[in-house]
Amino acid sequence: MMDEIGYCNDLINYSRFETREVKVGNIGIGGNNPIRIQSMTTTDTMDTQATVEQSIRMIEAGCELVRITAPSKREAENLGVIKAELVKRGYHQPLIADIHFTPNAAEIAAKLIEKVRVNPGNYADKKKFDHIEYTDESYQAEIDRIFEKFSPLVKICKAHGTAMRIGTNHGSLSDRILSRFGDTPEGMVESAMEFLRICQYHDYHQIVLSMKASNPKVMVQAYRLLVATMKKEGMNYPLHLGVTEAGEGEDGRIKSAVGIGTLLADGIGDTVRVSLTEEPEAEAPVAKALVDRYSSFKPTKHELKNSNWINPFQYQRLNSQSIDRFGGDQPTVVIANLKTDSTIKPAHLFPYGYQYSVPLDKWNITDQAVDFLFLDNKEITFEIPGTLGIIQPIESFQAKPQHYPLFNINNYQAQNSLHFLSIKDWDDVEKLKSFSANDHLVLVIESIGQGFTQTRSLIQYLHELEIDNPTVIKINNQDQSFLDFQLNTSTDIGGLLLDGLGDGCWITNSFIPTKEVVSTMFGTLQATRTRISKTEYISCPSCGRTLFDLQETTAKIRSKTDHLKGVKIGIMGCIVNGPGEMADADYGYVGSGVGKITLYKGQEVVEKAIPSEKAVDALIQLIKDHGDWVEPVSV
Repeated sequence: MMDEIGYCNDLINYSRFETREVKVGNIGIGGNNPIRIQSMTTTDTMDTQATVEQSIRMIEAGCELVRITAPSKREAENLGVIKAELVKRGYHQPLIADIHFTPNAAEIAAKLIEKVRVNPGNYADKKKFDHIEYTDESYQAEIDRIFEKFSPLVKICKAHGTAMRIGTNHGSLSDRILSRFGDTPEGMVESAMEFLRICQYHDYHQIVLSMKASNPKVMVQAYRLLVATMKKEGMNYPLHLGVTEAGEGEDGRIKSAVGIGTLLADGIGDTVRVSLTEEPEAEAPVAKALVDRYSSFKPTKHELKNSNWINPFQYQRLNSQSIDRFGGDQPTVVIANLKTDSTIKPAHLFPYGYQYSVPLDKWNITDQAVDFLFLDNKEITFEIPGTLGIIQPIESFQAKPQHYPLFNINNYQAQNSLHFLSIKDWDDVEKLKSFSANDHLVLVIESIGQGFTQTRSLIQYLHELEIDNPTVIKINNQDQSFLDFQLNTSTDIGGLLLDGLGDGCWITNSFIPTKEVVSTMFGTLQATRTRISKTEYISCPSCGRTLFDLQETTAKIRSKTDHLKGVKIGIMGCIVNGPGEMADADYGYVGSGVGKITLYKGQEVVEKAIPSEKAVDALIQLIKDHGDWVEPVSV
């Protein structure tokens, strides 16, 4: 578990992990430089005009580096033309060549622009989903083969002062790595380290590393393990952060915040790319919002005894008592504030997932229905669904069925049934030490949205005191911008859930509509895989290799499948990003030629070369054939 090494400077006090500086053209990454923002073009690289225009839009949106795909020698050569045209127009931001299967394209690009990105799983290796039994000797022979294949690029980069990103992707680990390490963060790290050791052999150090995955849990574990591995071997190369194939809209932003935001809060990361299935200029503002938060991050200023109380490299939920619907192995509970200035009516419960039909006199409970509602000084006078609990402050508490009191540390009185106690700081925990243990008490750990390290420190202190009552993570968020709200709350709750902490979540905000608050909570639970409430889409952000309109196609597939709770659908623009990149998906829709789609069940090809106009219907039929289809319910 590498306890003696660790993966960040301090679990509860923010401090950035110091990396070496790597020069990429006219900017520095790592060292004392700010965290850099970048994105990737979606145009055909051979269309110089379109690529230049899109690059300019990206730069003006905040991109400090622009990545462009170079799938063959022709595109690699055209990068020099694109670079010259950008400089001619007054734009000097560094360009990055994105390379997968073509070493000769990388070697051309390295002489023309400032940085190349290579994927170890594709660059000199292969992926056919074959399991191979290696001896130590045969495995070393493969390493020697990679050395011969990769060394020419390293020498060119060193000679031309070109930087390199060694970018491991969870979905494109080679058969060799998978055979020895499995589909794991350990395999991702070793895949990068093999290439990194070749660079070090040649005394080449202008390197940035990344560990991308579409699953934020895997992504966070892999980056943490990479940092721990580097520290053990005396390395400190800069890190490029990203959740690959995050998707579009709310899902893409929340998944990115959970993965990238969690690592940034731990002080990890030197450059960021948010991968959305949208126009690339939409990515930079999201990345910038994630990064800007840490320019004024407030440390906790406390010390705790045991820094190794959680395993940062492997998910394990912290043990807690099972009390009512909280704790133990039960799903994470969702709590929300009921907002209304008028007398409460059944219609007021609609944005919380409870839809009342007057003609039928019954409730319809959606998959994103909250478990508890907090009422301040109001009263519900109608019969509520049996799945809904009501929390009230003890001052206005009414002893009615499905109603439960909330205390603070100064007015707490033990109860013989479910009740809640608000804990806001270390002083509250000190006072809690004097209370007798209570098997009906759920603790609400509150913060004012200054990052999850404060909450993590309080939960750790409770753990040190051997207080194992369930905990609810409550974020009293004060953001007025919806983007800031969405990103910050997803980070603050998501980071804790990825560490196995918290048995419930509760977000408050006076400015953001209730429906968006509830949706963000459920979206964060989905991104951390702690509670599944909807269909998940693993959708690549498009690039010059894409063979169909990803945004339009993703919207079309979503419109017909978004009721399939728990089903994961990968939508990939080309074979580079599938099937490996959608390794986590149940079904795959992959571009395999102009106007042609290949469908997958898991990693197996089911049908090839389907005309794109028939492919969505064929995908739905595939889902039906495997028993995962349900008809949508009309409300």
